[in-house]
Amino acid sequence: MQRRTFISAAIGSVAGMAGVSLPGSMARGTATASGVRPYQGAALAFGTTIAVTVLHHDQHQAELAIEDALHAARNIDRLMSIYSPASQVFQLNRDGRLARPDVHLLAVLAQAQALSQSSDGAFDITVQPLWQLFRAAADQARLPTDTLRRAAQARVGWRQLAWDSREVRFLQPGMALTLNGLAQGYAADMALAAVQARGIRHALLDTGEFIARGQRSLRRPWTLGIQDPRDREILAATLKVEGRSVATSGDYECTFTPDFAHHHIFDPSNGDSPRELASVTVLAPTGLLADGLSTTFMVTGAARAHAMAAHMQGVDLMTIDKSGRRKMSPGFARLL
Repeated sequence: MQRRTFISAAIGSVAGMAGVSLPGSMARGTATASGVRPYQGAALAFGTTIAVTVLHHDQHQAELAIEDALHAARNIDRLMSIYSPASQVFQLNRDGRLARPDVHLLAVLAQAQALSQSSDGAFDITVQPLWQLFRAAADQARLPTDTLRRAAQARVGWRQLAWDSREVRFLQPGMALTLNGLAQGYAADMALAAVQARGIRHALLDTGEFIARGQRSLRRPWTLGIQDPRDREILAATLKVEGRSVATSGDYECTFTPDFAHHHIFDPSNGDSPRELASVTVLAPTGLLADGLSTTFMVTGAARAHAMAAHMQGVDLMTIDKSGRRKMSPGFARLL
């Protein structure tokens, strides 16, 4: 789940604030004019570094909030990892069924189903057989044959996943799912709930997807830079984040071919990667929705993505195609 798609331009990294080390690191910044200080903590999860930044006048409460938030995010990673044998997703993929699913898993499955329905299957968490096939082929510097691709595609289908509060199960053999397009956004939501429970009003949560609440200082909003999909040293845009969640999906995050034609996002209708877009950045009311929509819109393409977003409350986006052409919703452009 390694997705480092943003550069935070807020108040610096953990290392920059205090020279501390991971995991479970904490740092304290300089007090602002209003008397509050920034505090930041970081840990390892989702194959990357996650971070929580809060502004508060009470150091003890700030540190407790950060600890709670990091714990909440790491708990989602432990629950939904496709790699850890202790995770429920791993157990489901291994056994084809899972008894007594966790309430957090059920919440994410419900969002996945809603996205699959609204996108006519463009979003599908059961594409894992395709990812496994392309990953194995890429490790041998090749692409899978059409025969193997069609066989993997036949094991993909969101309607073949059945679940309720008692059990999750696949309806045909050989299926597997991945929550990489949802789990980090949901983890950001859980981290936000944890800091808010401690009375924190100003926070930036980074689990690979971002949530911002309040401001980074008096009359200064949290600001994020969006990575250019073809040059990690360049920002495609810088935007103010005011009370929403932000997620980016791109063809550069995990590539199977150097031309970016084949990557970790799959169109279930053809069993291969969508060809139009290089990246999609979404602002949405929750991290879970932003994360899921960024993947969905990569598959639907720009025209349909913008049409769908126009009918969704609190959703804005920017699409960048493989030629570098950018298109922004009016609400997105106003935040630049």
